[in-house]
Amino acid sequence: MEFETTVMQKQECFVYRLPPRPSNRGFRAADWDLEHPIWSGRIKVVTQGDTITIKLEDKSTGELFAPCPVDAFPGTAVEAVIDSSRYFVLRIVDPSGRHAFIGLGFADRGDSFDLQVALQDHFKFLHSSREIEKQAAMAKANPQPSLDLGFKAGEKLHINFGKKTGIEAGHASSASANSNASSFILPPPPASGSTVIAPPPSNGGSRVRGHQQQAPATATSSFFGAPAPAATASPSLAGFGQAPPPQQNFAADPFGGGWGQPAAPAAAPQASKDAFDWTKF
Repeated sequence: MEFETTVMQKQECFVYRLPPRPSNRGFRAADWDLEHPIWSGRIKVVTQGDTITIKLEDKSTGELFAPCPVDAFPGTAVEAVIDSSRYFVLRIVDPSGRHAFIGLGFADRGDSFDLQVALQDHFKFLHSSREIEKQAAMAKANPQPSLDLGFKAGEKLHINFGKKTGIEAGHASSASANSNASSFILPPPPASGSTVIAPPPSNGGSRVRGHQQQAPATATSSFFGAPAPAATASPSLAGFGQAPPPQQNFAADPFGGGWGQPAAPAAAPQASKDAFDWTKF
């Protein structure tokens, strides 16, 4: 014995007496006496196996007023009127097998929509179930050989991953750039005793480029090329503004090949303290 399942229930509906059918085109709810229904109560849509039934029941006692078995939708058991979506014509059946047609209406349009959806879903489910059973019976009557999708002896599977995407190519190029940059890292600076910092040039004078000169660890070359004591620490900016030590004369072309080398004593005038515009830091 199969159980009964309620698929839709509304607490209010109205039943009307139908006038004679005016024509073959269908019923019109405007021809009914809508202000005076002959009955009002609760409506339920229940399923039991493959059958579906609309039941009209009393709201307080649950007594059955009239059942409406539905064999198809749309069909003769439930028929929509031609002038409204809230009214239907139902074919009710009594226990003796007699049937009659009544008018059914709802105050809310959403209730009538839910009734149609419940009936449509039931018959769609029946149709799909019968199709599945039909296909299963055909497959059983005409069995097909099963497909062998396994690898045969000696077969191999080759997977082609294709070209790299733009993101992967960007990562690869950045990684190669980083590796190339790491191969051109500059060597560490020389010892502190061999670095010479050039003083800033005067506003009106020529620009002097700073150079780093290498000297033996025992002596340090000063800015003017004169030898400094061996124990002198790394140069600082604290001594700017003081009188420089005795100077050597530069060649006429300070940027030529003889930069930093003393010239002949008679070829250039003596450099003095005021020859440079010193800035004290």
